[in-house]
Amino acid sequence: MSVTSQVGVVEYESYEVRIIPSAVSRPNDQNPTYSLDRDVELTQLCDRMGYDEAWFGEHHSCGVEICGDPAVFVAHVAQVTRHIRLGTGVTSMPYHNPFHVAERMVLLDHLTRGRSMLGLGPGSLGTDAYMVGD
Repeated sequence: MSVTSQVGVVEYESYEVRIIPSAVSRPNDQNPTYSLDRDVELTQLCDRMGYDEAWFGEHHSCGVEICGDPAVFVAHVAQVTRHIRLGTGVTSMPYHNPFHVAERMVLLDHLTRGRSMLGLGPGSLGTDAYMVGD
């Protein structure tokens, strides 16, 4: 969404700024805890810099993408940030009961004071489907 503003005689457009960190993406030889800490710190920095959103994806099988539940990561990052909106980008719906996803997001919305966002996806990564038995 863009908003056009006028300051004096100078017109400019303002855009939302998003980040999709990947702790989620780490070198195979890197400690997973270090990778997760790096993404928390990156999101904190983006929060301080005025970024609008950060999205965290769900992956189960790649070895380099280690976030099995983005809602848990959002809950953690919400405790150490103040303004940035935090989203599950995406929650792979074939692997979850839709009622449970909705229920968790309602709780997360309250815990984050309205900063959580729900992104849904088809779970199209074949290796993830294999790992969860689909």
